[in-house]
Order: sequence, then C-alpha cells, then structure tokens
Amino acid sequence: MVEKDKIFNVFFRAKPAMMLVNLKNSKSEIYASSLAKQIDCTYSHVVKILQEMEKAGLINFQKQGRLNLLTLTKKGTDVADYIEKIRNVLSK
Repeated sequence: MVEKDKIFNVFFRAKPAMMLVNLKNSKSEIYASSLAKQIDCTYSHVVKILQEMEKAGLINFQKQGRLNLLTLTKKGTDVADYIEKIRNVLSK
C-alpha cells in the first residue's frame, strides 16, 4: 500500500470507495468482472458491494445479454466526486 493511501483507508473502506471512483472515471462500458480486476477484488465480493450500492441508489445495473452493465446514478456520481476530492486533499 502506498503511504499516502493509508490515511485514506482510515476514513474509508478502500475497495468500495474506489469502485465508485473507477466507475465515474471509466472511459468505456464497465461490468462487475472488469471492476473486480481493476480493484483487485473477487467477483463475488464486488457483486455483493454493488448490490448494496444499488439499494442505496448509487448505481444501476443494466442488463445487456448475459452481462450487467454498471452505471452511476446522479447520487453515485456526486458521492464519487466527494470521495475523489477527499482522497486528493489527504494525499497532499
């Protein structure tokens, strides 16, 4: 773990927080399996967290064939923006 990330992890669970940030910053369509690889987490753990985020109104699942495309809601985008801002302040 990078030294500047340690203080961030004191305030936030890093993987769920970074899931939102990665979704916000994604330049292409993103699925749970690709998100799991990006944050170095198991697929089942990612899906469990994503389901909680969906219940909280932060993300939407959009069925595309056998896969579920992930998109952020307005609320999810706002939360991801705040997480990114806090992370940037803490890393200074």
